[in-house]
Amino acid sequence: MRYRVGVDIGGSFTDFAVLDQQTNQIHTLKVLSRPDQPGSEIVTGLAQFQQHQGIDPAEIGYFTHGTTVGINAVIQRRGVRLALFATEGFCDVLELARLKIPHIHDLFSRRPAPLITRDRVFAIRERSDAHGNVLQPPDRQSVLDAIAQARAAGCQGIVVSLLHSYRNRHNEAAVKAIIDEVAPELLTSCSADIWPIIREYERTITATINAYVQPMVIHYLESFEQALHRLGVKPPPRITKSNGGVMGVDQAKRECVQMVLSGTASGVIGASYLASACGFDKILSLDIGGTSADVAVIIDGKVAQGNGEIIGDFPIFIPSVAVTSVGQGGGSLAWIDGQGVLQMGPDSAGSLPGPVCFRRGGTQPTATDAFAACGMMGHGALGYNAVTVDVDAACAAWQPLADALGVTVQETAETAIQLAISSMYSDTSGLLSRFGLDPREFWFLAFGGAGPMMGCFLARELNMKGVIVPPTPGVLSALGGLVADIRNDFIRTLYGDLTPALADTLASEAEALQQRACGWLAQEHGSDMPYSLQFSADMRYRGQSFEIDVPLEANWLAQADFTALHDAFDRQHQQLFGHCDPQAPVQLINLRLVIASPTPKPVINPLAPATEPVPVLKQTSAWIDGGWHQVDLVLRSALRAGHQLSGPVIIAQDDCTTCVPPGMGVTVDSFGNLLITANEA
Repeated sequence: MRYRVGVDIGGSFTDFAVLDQQTNQIHTLKVLSRPDQPGSEIVTGLAQFQQHQGIDPAEIGYFTHGTTVGINAVIQRRGVRLALFATEGFCDVLELARLKIPHIHDLFSRRPAPLITRDRVFAIRERSDAHGNVLQPPDRQSVLDAIAQARAAGCQGIVVSLLHSYRNRHNEAAVKAIIDEVAPELLTSCSADIWPIIREYERTITATINAYVQPMVIHYLESFEQALHRLGVKPPPRITKSNGGVMGVDQAKRECVQMVLSGTASGVIGASYLASACGFDKILSLDIGGTSADVAVIIDGKVAQGNGEIIGDFPIFIPSVAVTSVGQGGGSLAWIDGQGVLQMGPDSAGSLPGPVCFRRGGTQPTATDAFAACGMMGHGALGYNAVTVDVDAACAAWQPLADALGVTVQETAETAIQLAISSMYSDTSGLLSRFGLDPREFWFLAFGGAGPMMGCFLARELNMKGVIVPPTPGVLSALGGLVADIRNDFIRTLYGDLTPALADTLASEAEALQQRACGWLAQEHGSDMPYSLQFSADMRYRGQSFEIDVPLEANWLAQADFTALHDAFDRQHQQLFGHCDPQAPVQLINLRLVIASPTPKPVINPLAPATEPVPVLKQTSAWIDGGWHQVDLVLRSALRAGHQLSGPVIIAQDDCTTCVPPGMGVTVDSFGNLLITANEA
């Protein structure tokens, strides 16, 4: 098979990257997403490839894709209506959460309403102890009563999360069996099946998010499979996972929480691949699409991994790329609240009706409309001619809000941009603080349809080293899916002191995890796959409330080398917090294992060097930083390695627009990346 295909399906656009393995050439394309007809965008895209490049779907040997359908549903709270079945006496788990307010310095900060309100939480009479011993099996009548109440409340799915099920899933399985018998139409997620971790809230919210998006994810994947089958694509599709790997469709339907950050992870993996290939050691990936802005840390080509990533208003505790997602994208809607204050997001116009300037039925102004009204985009077709930008329509959409605020259209639009940048600033600062990083040492790698448009403004506020805009920033997420490795995570709660008493358990559990991992790879992808294993553990000093993830060597576990384990934890603690205590007792809470099987990577071709000055297509007027500026408009296709530009400048290309404000300059490197830095004072 000649072609490998990566696809990223966002809320507004669907991006394609097709690798021709004979020529090492990568073909790219953007088409409008169709959330109303999932899978139709695949038909449209592959039909265009066949028409213009002669790419036959029957010659596709590998197909992978990422999607934002899960994360967008959570951010916008558009999932299904759920019930929670919890142990009697422990029904307030989602309400209580961790008793933290979202913003500790805001006296008016309030915790968000849970995805399952208290009136849809039902008690199950059962009990297991902390060691997993079943003290009371589930009472059948209490389960039947809960099912009846869930039906009466109009619920479409059920989450089963019982006390101590991470130790023993027997009682959850028994409850699920009764639900499957009595109410098979209700999709059921058991917390121990989704991610069996020790803490009740963390395990419950993860299972809740799984169930919240599962029906729409299943519908989406089935439509997707049918579309590929009709086109004659033979290999089953693979789905990018939140951890930056890929998985099969069946696993994605069962464990759809694993793909909540699918589209996000695709972008991060694409950025990681590009950073490694081009020699950038410290970057933050900045992926801004139609609905959200996602930021992740990449050091020496390796993506920082995390747990408890925030998705909209909620943490999710599956292994994932360490990413911050904020509901600010190119399609984020502007509105005026009850106090007469302009607000942005989190709702998005998506692709239908989309931003007003795309002329697809949108009436409410968006961030994209703000840039159009300010003259920073709209100088040519976008999305590979998928849309034409109507600047007048954007200005007209902003006029009612400008009138309400008593300022000009451009001032209103610029304020909207500043609000979006402010939200991104807050969340990105938090991510940098979490890892103890100095923004002055990092580049933004800006991609997605709106990343290059907004990246310079955010980098300027954070005092970043600069901004990198890759050659095809609008489709980098699709490229990420193309190069993502097969990857899966396994976990086992041990919860013991790091003493010789743990030795036998440690060695046997490590061996059991390894057997599970290898068995999974053989079953899902074939027994002849090359693979690597990476152990880690959630560890803490005794008395600490939470753990840190510590990379471990397999032989330390097999030999129960507690000195090496303790030293590894001390080093990690020192790196994160600036201190450690080698004499303090240490606890090992969870043992983790990642299995990965590599995917072939294409080689990036260098860009030809410049032999002539930069050709300026035209000059235009743009409202930037509170005033009108004469701005050069340059086509990305005309740039060569070594070209330099001074802001303000607008760089237009098929898949996005790069906006460079005054005080910043651009250099084109040998790989065709735009390196944008602040001019020296």
